[in-house]
Amino acid sequence: MIYVKDNYRISDDREDVQFDKVESLLRSSYWASERSVETIKVSISNSVCFSLFADKTQIGFARVVTDFASVAYIADLIIQEDYRSQGLGKWLIETIVSDPRWEAKFKFLVTDDAHGLYEKYGFSGSSKLMSTKV
Repeated sequence: MIYVKDNYRISDDREDVQFDKVESLLRSSYWASERSVETIKVSISNSVCFSLFADKTQIGFARVVTDFASVAYIADLIIQEDYRSQGLGKWLIETIVSDPRWEAKFKFLVTDDAHGLYEKYGFSGSSKLMSTKV
């Protein structure tokens, strides 16, 4: 699917992913700065990817890991620094959580610093959810 807003576009077509841009974005993050190129490639290959573009250049990324039956894990949501604070991250997460493929699915994510943003889209903390160190 393709979503358009002003000069921006979101695509969930994996073929649209600009790997060099995504790798650069992830290298700038606190959670994936040391992720190997191979791990990034495999994660893209095994996820539903959402790419955010300003004209033809990728400036944002997120991916969903899902079984399409019961769960959808939202990962690696990131916006290029000079495009932040323009509502693009909100638009990206809204597009993802509104996708009918994960309607009525258990959606979850991990964040150290964006709780307020994700709470606006129905996410909350839980004493039930456990994980290994990320």
